[in-house]
Amino acid sequence: MSDRLTSAGCGVEVCLTSESVEDKSSVPHCPHGPTLLFERYIRGAPSGEKFYACSACRDRKECSFYLKYGEKMSEARQEAWADITRASQPPYTHKQFCKRLAEFQALPMSKRRFCEACSLLLLPGEWGEHKQHHVLQTVTSDQLTRPSHLLHPRENKKTNAQYLFSEKTVKFFLSQIQQLGFDRVLCVGVPRLHETIQSQRAAGTSQLDSLLLDIDHRHAQFYSEEHFCHYNMFNHHFFEGDSPRDACLQFLHRNHGDGIVMVTDPPFGGLVEVLCHCMKKLYELWRKGLPDTCSQTELPTLWIFPYFMEHRIVDGLPSFKMLDFKVEYENHPLYQEGPKSKKRGSPVRIFTNIPTDRVVLPQKEGYRFCGLCRRYVATENRHCQKCNCCTSKDGRTYVHCDLCQKCVKPAWLHCESCERCEPRGHVCSQRSHLVGCYICGDPGHKRRDCPQRFSEERYSGTKRISGKRKRNMEGNNETSGPVKQQKCSSRK
Repeated sequence: MSDRLTSAGCGVEVCLTSESVEDKSSVPHCPHGPTLLFERYIRGAPSGEKFYACSACRDRKECSFYLKYGEKMSEARQEAWADITRASQPPYTHKQFCKRLAEFQALPMSKRRFCEACSLLLLPGEWGEHKQHHVLQTVTSDQLTRPSHLLHPRENKKTNAQYLFSEKTVKFFLSQIQQLGFDRVLCVGVPRLHETIQSQRAAGTSQLDSLLLDIDHRHAQFYSEEHFCHYNMFNHHFFEGDSPRDACLQFLHRNHGDGIVMVTDPPFGGLVEVLCHCMKKLYELWRKGLPDTCSQTELPTLWIFPYFMEHRIVDGLPSFKMLDFKVEYENHPLYQEGPKSKKRGSPVRIFTNIPTDRVVLPQKEGYRFCGLCRRYVATENRHCQKCNCCTSKDGRTYVHCDLCQKCVKPAWLHCESCERCEPRGHVCSQRSHLVGCYICGDPGHKRRDCPQRFSEERYSGTKRISGKRKRNMEGNNETSGPVKQQKCSSRK
C-alpha cells in the first residue's frame, strides 16, 4: 500500500476523501474492519483502477480482500468473507476474557498455566486441550501485570510487527509525561508503556493512568474494559461495537479533557496519510468533551516514527515537530544499543505538537538545549548560522551547501547536472520520475492535484498495454511522451 512508483511505473495511493472513509456503512468489511479505497495509477495516465482492500495488511497473503470500486459482491462471496471474519475473531469477547482473568487470579500459583502456542491463559478444565502445546506451568502475579513479557511479539513486517520499547525508552517517556503535568495516557499501539503505567498504578507507586488501543486482541485477557480497547488505527475502527468506543470516550473526557496525552507507535510500513487521518478522528472524539472555545485545539501527542518520514507527517499534521531523541526497542537488533546496532543510533524519532522547549531530553546522554532553536538537540546536531537552525537528522553532522542554500548529509556532493546535492556515485536524473506530477510532469504539484487527472479528453486517448511491452517502449524510446496506461499485477 505504497504511493510510490514501482520500477514498472505503477503505484497505489489511498483515497481518503472518498466514501470509504466518510461513510463506513457503505464500505465492505474484512476481518480487520472497514476496508480502504485505493487507486492504482500509472505514470502518465490521468486515472487508474479503484479498489477496496484491507486497511491493516500490506500483504495480500495475510488478508486477500479485494473488491473493485462499484462492483457488487455476490451473496456467496459475502457469506465466504463472513465465515473468514468469524473464524479470525478472538476465542472470547472482552467481557468473557475479564471473567476468565478473575477466575485465573483466584487460582493457586501451581495451577496458573499459559499456552504459549495459543497465547492464552488456561483454566484447569482446559489443560487437556493443550497437551501437545508448549505450556508455561507457572504464571506469577507480576507476569500478569506485564503481558508483553508473556506474549511472543508478532514479527510479520507486512501486517502488525511488534517492537517493544527498551527499558530506557519507557523510563524516558514516563519521566516526560510526569514532568509535563499529564495524569493519563492514551496508548495507541504502545503496550510496553501501558503495562508499565498499569503495573506502577497497581503497586501504588504512581497515580498515572492509561488506556491501550491496539489491534492485538491478546491483550484483552489481561486488562479490564476500562483499560483496553481492540482497535485498528488504520481505519479508526473499534471492534466489538459501541462499548469500547464509549470506554475510550469516557477516558478522553475525564476531567473535562484536561491532563491527557496520546502516545502512538504505529507500524513503520503504514501509510502516513491514513495514520494522520485516523489520528484526527481521535482528536474529534476528544474535542467532543471540550467547550466550544477549544474546538480547534489538538490533543497533545507523541508520535514515534522514523526521521525520514518527517515531511509526510508534517504535511498531514503541520503543527508537529521532530525531536532528536533516538527511540530504542528491546527486540530490534538495529534499533538499540549493542554490537549489531546502527553506528549512528536508532533512526526512530518522536514527532510532537507539544512545544519543543518543554520536552527535556536527557543531558547525560549528550542532548543539549539550543537557545536559538528553542529545543533540545543531539550532540552531533550543530546550529547552522546560514540555515538558522540545527539541521542534522540522521545522527551525523550535516554540512551547508551554498549552491543548494541548505545543509545536506556530509557524504553528499553537489551535482551540476542535477543542480542539487546527491550521494557519491549517483546516476544523474535517476530520480527525475519521482519529482513533481506523474501525469503532466509539472514539478509544482503532485499527481492527486493535477488539473489533467480527470480530463475526459486525456483519459479517452489512453490505451491499456502490457507491462512487458511498456518497459520495452521505455527502454527503446527514452524521449517519448507520457507512458500509456497498463495493468498492474500486484498491490504493494
